[in-house]
Parts: sequence; C-alpha cells; structure tokens
Amino acid sequence: MACFIAYAIDKSAAIHQRRRIPERTLLLLGLGCGWPGGLLAQRWLRHKTVKTSFQVAYWGSVVLNVAAVGWLCTLN
Repeated sequence: MACFIAYAIDKSAAIHQRRRIPERTLLLLGLGCGWPGGLLAQRWLRHKTVKTSFQVAYWGSVVLNVAAVGWLCTLN
C-alpha cells in the first residue's frame, strides 16, 4: 500500500511540476515487498512505464525480493 501511495504522490508531483520522489526510494519501497503495489500503480496510474532504465531496475528488484523470500521460506 505504501509503495502504491508513493507512486501516486510522485505521479501527481510530475503532473504539477513539483519536487519528485527519487527513483531510488521507489525502488527500495518495492524491494521491501512493496513491488505488487508498485506494479499496480504503474498499470493503473501509467507511471514509470516508459523509462527503460527504471523498468530494468524495478524488475531486477522484484526478482531479488522474490528470491530472498523464497530463500527465507526454506530456512527452519
């Protein structure tokens, strides 16, 4: 939820030419298990979908997050 809200705030800031949320912050929110909210925001708000460098970093963070959760699930 926090990640979705951050994307929405950043989208509004972009539209109104205000100070933006750094991409690094958006990516870190996604890495902390917030990537589903980021994905929904990208699709529903059409935000951060065109910038290739962000998409590569975003999907890399998704893979890292899923791998880390998978690894943690194997620990007893």
